[in-house]
Amino acid sequence: QLLIGYENGTIVFWDLRSKRADLRAYYDEAIHSVAWHHEGKQFMCSHSDGSLTLWNLKSPNRPFQTTIPHGKVQRDGKKPESCKPILKVEYKTCKNSEPFVVFSGGLSYDKPCRRPSLTIMHGKAITVLEMDHPIVDFLTLCETPYPNEFQEPYAVVVLLEKDLIVVDLTQTNFPIFENPYPIDIHESPVTCTEYFADCPPDLIPVLYSVGAKHKKQGYSNKEWPISGGAWNLGAQTYPEIIITGHADGSVKFWDASAITLQMLYKLKTSKVFEKQKVGEGKATAEIVEEDPFAVQMMYWCPESRIFCVAGVSAYVIVYRFSKHEVNTEIASLEVRLQCEVEDIITPEPETNPPFPDASSQLPSLKSLSGSTNTVAGEGTMKDSIPCLSVKARPVRMPPGYQADLVIQLVWVDGEPPQQITSLAVNSAYGLVAFGNCNGLAVVDFMQKTVLLSMGTLDLYGSSDPYQRQPRSPRKSRQFAADNFCMRGLSNFYPDLTKRIRTSYQSLTELSDSPVSLELERCKSPTSVKGSRKLSLPTDLKTDLENRENSFSRSRSSSVSSIDRDSKEAITALFFMESFARKNDSAVSSCLWVGTGLGMVIILSLNLPTSDNLRQSEPVMVSPSGTVLTLKGAVLTFACLDCMGTLTHQPYEVWRDPHSADDGDKTRKRKLVMHSPSSSQDMGDHQFAVICSEKQAKVFSLPSQTCLYVHNITETSFLLRADVVTLCNSVCLACFCANGHIMTLSLPSLRPLLDMNYLPVTDMRIARTFCFTNEGQALYLSSPTEIQRLTYSQEMCDNLQDMLGDLFTPVETPEAQNRGFLKGLFGGSGQAFDREELFGEATAGKASRSLAQHIPGSGGIEGVRGAAGGVIGDLTRARIALDERGQKLGELDERTASMMASAEAFSKHAHEVMLKYKDKKWYQF
Repeated sequence: QLLIGYENGTIVFWDLRSKRADLRAYYDEAIHSVAWHHEGKQFMCSHSDGSLTLWNLKSPNRPFQTTIPHGKVQRDGKKPESCKPILKVEYKTCKNSEPFVVFSGGLSYDKPCRRPSLTIMHGKAITVLEMDHPIVDFLTLCETPYPNEFQEPYAVVVLLEKDLIVVDLTQTNFPIFENPYPIDIHESPVTCTEYFADCPPDLIPVLYSVGAKHKKQGYSNKEWPISGGAWNLGAQTYPEIIITGHADGSVKFWDASAITLQMLYKLKTSKVFEKQKVGEGKATAEIVEEDPFAVQMMYWCPESRIFCVAGVSAYVIVYRFSKHEVNTEIASLEVRLQCEVEDIITPEPETNPPFPDASSQLPSLKSLSGSTNTVAGEGTMKDSIPCLSVKARPVRMPPGYQADLVIQLVWVDGEPPQQITSLAVNSAYGLVAFGNCNGLAVVDFMQKTVLLSMGTLDLYGSSDPYQRQPRSPRKSRQFAADNFCMRGLSNFYPDLTKRIRTSYQSLTELSDSPVSLELERCKSPTSVKGSRKLSLPTDLKTDLENRENSFSRSRSSSVSSIDRDSKEAITALFFMESFARKNDSAVSSCLWVGTGLGMVIILSLNLPTSDNLRQSEPVMVSPSGTVLTLKGAVLTFACLDCMGTLTHQPYEVWRDPHSADDGDKTRKRKLVMHSPSSSQDMGDHQFAVICSEKQAKVFSLPSQTCLYVHNITETSFLLRADVVTLCNSVCLACFCANGHIMTLSLPSLRPLLDMNYLPVTDMRIARTFCFTNEGQALYLSSPTEIQRLTYSQEMCDNLQDMLGDLFTPVETPEAQNRGFLKGLFGGSGQAFDREELFGEATAGKASRSLAQHIPGSGGIEGVRGAAGGVIGDLTRARIALDERGQKLGELDERTASMMASAEAFSKHAHEVMLKYKDKKWYQF
């Protein structure tokens, strides 16, 4: 039977055999769902007034029981008050306990703010499970699929709008199962991504082990009950890790090996800062109205396990990995990084050297407690104030990534610090470098000192290619803080634009006035130059026109051109062992700096030679005088040896900073350096690969000769470029704003691939797109989905082997057991179709729709065809007779079985008659 309930309260019972309605029942409330129970003799309905009714098939005129589970009982014995509609109900029986009644909705109207809930009734106990998201549907999992047996429910699968949970019914507190699938990737909006393929194989087990200790408690101790499908790993063996940064300051590490995705470890960067109390944190509110901890950029060294995060509130956090829990204070530094082009009056080299003495650049370690983080009173110009306050007390750090140093940019003369646009870390050097539209800062995170904090223009020294004209000082400097603050979250995720006080789009629509020009210069270069890892404006077409107009201007001493691009942003940074100056005979430690105007500046790093002196001797930073030029903002660097093999950056082999094995012994750092050969007979020993948003160049070092140049695009610009390894070779992978994915050979820069893949119609794609080794890339196709792609032919050939199977074959459940008494007294036996036994279809007669007679032309061919048709008819008739004889034989066997059953019934009936024949009526 089929049970149907209608909104008008009508209940209809359909007989599926006769295809007609057998019974009808009526109720005065709308019916939302129905459920069979008690072996099909009774059923339960849920209604719009929050009530549950029980009905009996023998008397369906009215329900024999009505309950309102969440309704308040009236004192005068009246009907309980109505509640919210119960949208769905399921009734499941148990053999050794009370049945389970599971339904959604039905809460009282006096609690309008309560979240969506699922109610579980087991006997007299009623448990309400509140959900984080609205319930779409739920399904009870049982041991048997047959409703007329004891179903023994063990779990409830609940589908929410943004999640999927499974409730364990076998435990009294109804815990949920730990979900093995990454459904919560959008728990907080993703602001940036990084993708690492073929990373060290021990990283995934280590991250999983420390991440397991941070998981929530209270999960069911049983395994995930939903099975079906299987992963096929294929021939791929290298591990892959995806890192996602989020708007709430959290960072998640994911195992992305093959085609699986499993969260390994979660890091909360906001824990190093003090929580802002109500009425405080005004300085931060003027920069970003909400989400001040949003992750803007990330840099990870898998070999040394050094992890660095740049936040939207102009801070950088350096993390070290440890397997031991510690309780320590967090070191912090404050950096002033401000460039005032309008106030430059052509300084004399003697009086204002571009690189001061390094000893004067080593300030003492500062704490952000006390008066330094006190916001200036209203109407007072803010100066030397960081955006956030670092915790000054000792902090307990669990195993995993532990904060080693926090670096914050501060307000300067009433102007807020600008967002960080580039970030690089090197564990062998012990240095972290970051830049923005004002300049560059280099910090020694081993000695906790600032080595360099300088404007971009000062980095050139005497090698400045532009003859910048003197400008008069500005009349007012306060408008920058009042009219333009770092409204950067609208660049990160357009979904949260409503949460920002002034959106980025409103800034782009300002008129061409002195104020708008200042805003244009103060904007993050990601909105003008398409930085390597940050966002783009929403209107890409308008931005592209602005870029073309900017690039079409002459790179000369034109005052208007320099005025437009006076704030030259740092867009790319790269540490490597290289030849800093022309015709150097040996490599040295260098920092390559790329700017938004396509300029490349090489800085020399003078590091202590002895490991014992590294903690005490200062690191010297000096200009090399080398300046290289490209068209467009610089996006990425790479270094190749003389054979064209990719040269990796030097790194320090990981060691646990809090390991107790070494005790008080001096622990020597183990460095891995990748230096090219220095033999004199080989000429140039190194290739430097530099890619901007317009072109790519390969320079030969140390002669600094441009060997190859390739103009990648003229009508668009690159969003992302990375040097990756593929099939034991190296190539340059590029993603263009017009949707093209291109690869170039190295070092010859020959085009290998140019595919129109995906036009950038969403800022999310531009923000999260990244390449990795082995011909793979990824981006966020939606706020909840990561799209992986490959441009490797080998990967494409093995893709089918890697895909999983959605369904796996299982054994059919056993048929229901028919007891002896049920077979004896339960009515008629198994029904057979008369047409199936004796119909013409089984007698060999073909269906009329199988063939159609077409008259022929006669002759011998027609006779032969007729003869062949007769033979075929005779053969079919013979086969039909054989099949009919077989059917008759089966019918005889069934008839004999029925006769045997009839004789057994007659025998039992005779025994019953003899048993009660001599008894009186009062003996029954």
